[in-house]
Amino acid sequence: MSRIYDALKKAEEDGVTGLTSQPEPASLDTARHADRVDVQIEASVPRLDQTGRNESANGAGTLRAFAEQCPQTDWAPDPATVLFYGEEFRTPGSEEFRTLRSRLDLVRERQSLQTLLVTSALPGEGKTFVAANLAQVIVWQRERHVLLIDGDLRASRLHRALGVNASPGLSDYLSGDASEFAIVKRGPLENFFFIPGGTPAANASELIANGRLRTLLRRLAVAFDWIIVDSPPVIPLADARLIAEFCDGVLLVVKNGETPGDLAQVAYREFRGKPFVGIVLNGVDPEASYGYEYYHYGDAEQKLRSKAGKR
Repeated sequence: MSRIYDALKKAEEDGVTGLTSQPEPASLDTARHADRVDVQIEASVPRLDQTGRNESANGAGTLRAFAEQCPQTDWAPDPATVLFYGEEFRTPGSEEFRTLRSRLDLVRERQSLQTLLVTSALPGEGKTFVAANLAQVIVWQRERHVLLIDGDLRASRLHRALGVNASPGLSDYLSGDASEFAIVKRGPLENFFFIPGGTPAANASELIANGRLRTLLRRLAVAFDWIIVDSPPVIPLADARLIAEFCDGVLLVVKNGETPGDLAQVAYREFRGKPFVGIVLNGVDPEASYGYEYYHYGDAEQKLRSKAGKR
């Protein structure tokens, strides 16, 4: 843990001033055990008059018109990885995702934040789990319209968690083989839409950079309050850096005890010059974490340092 902490501390000293939330949920492979994570959300951003939410008067009408042209399919979510797809939300990790949602809402009060990229330094750090459940917990807010996109065109996984076919999906649209209405899936949850990764593409970087993704995001932005994009890991592939060019903010997932500290720094630096909004530290020991009732904004950074010092 000390290497991860030292790396993130250095990143913070280089320009990321963070708030730290209560522990957050488990990685994709250990969701049933509800390992906790910590969240840093950047606070040193200018306050704007707008909240970042889509306030268009015809936004709801635009969504309804769009939805009518999208296929409605049967979804079969994996209960081990999807926490908010049912009547019972008191599952381990659900309250922590509500806290993450609240932290991001605070960021939206200070800067425009509609399209959010969720990535990690390396594979297997839990970014897909974070992206899927963050999108769904936002939907449960009143009148929030959310689009979740699987931006991994090489080895997509989000469709497995939601129980949806992978194709047609984003790669098929970017290659010109499918329309935007064919790739957007709508299921039983109202106001929640999903674009799977599509047919695996060896030329993923070229597809992302061909201009169609930028156009797609701009066109869909009028209908949704949030667009959450799950991307490939940033270190082995260029895809995440390319997608970040079209997004309002980047959320980095780092797995406690597994991600080398120097690689966490490398991943963070890949997004220099882009709106880096926070870090999710995944897989923290629940017994070493602070409870929800003990968290306060004012001493969040001090508690993070104290907690790290005890490990």
